[in-house]
Amino acid sequence: MNATSGAERESYDYSGLRAVFINCTLKRSPEISNTQGIVDLSARIMREQGVQVELIRAIDHDIATGVYPDMTEHGWSTDAWPSLFTTVQAADILVLAGPIWLGDNGSVTKRIVERLYAHSGEFNDKGQYIFYGKVGGAIITGNEDGVKHCTSNLLYSLQHIGYSIPPAADSGWIGEIGPGPSYLDEGSGGPQNDFTNRNTTFMSWNLMHLASILKKNGGIPAFGNLRQDWDRGEHFGFEPNPEYR
Repeated sequence: MNATSGAERESYDYSGLRAVFINCTLKRSPEISNTQGIVDLSARIMREQGVQVELIRAIDHDIATGVYPDMTEHGWSTDAWPSLFTTVQAADILVLAGPIWLGDNGSVTKRIVERLYAHSGEFNDKGQYIFYGKVGGAIITGNEDGVKHCTSNLLYSLQHIGYSIPPAADSGWIGEIGPGPSYLDEGSGGPQNDFTNRNTTFMSWNLMHLASILKKNGGIPAFGNLRQDWDRGEHFGFEPNPEYR
């Protein structure tokens, strides 16, 4: 099998893509976030390929809890999510990143998933659900088991609301199970971990590849997936099982 040549590597131009990473650490800035350590690896790879990257540390913003696009319309006095969502919606790539707590995604991560879900009934210009044509990935850190559990939950949630998920769309790092050094702690071995570095690299490239393919081809074809047409009676070839007529 031939290795990719330098010319082939240079042929990838992803300068038209935009990516946003939402770091769901429980630590406010400027406290060190170990999750940010892996986010920075992926963001650097994308920036080197010309991708416009934006980073959001969710806990630094007054994001209300709820499942509506703007929670100030539902009793909350303030809600930073509507302004943050304009950044999310403008991006071709979304990566959710966060810590493991008690073997599961942290509270901030779950809040962001809920706020994304709040837009699941909205539509894009083609009449598809609003996140069609965008791609998603996940990054998880911690010093207890659960990377695959947490990332599978996030990737399921993203695809359910319309994001496309490329191969190997997740990365993570856990230290020795139980109390111990975190990813960025001296001597943790995290930044040198080949498994994490490989997965982060593969994830970053696959996100860019798929985002570019979708963008160049106008996203997901707008047929067989239009809610409003379905409600008007267009069922795209679906016929009820004759045994139940």
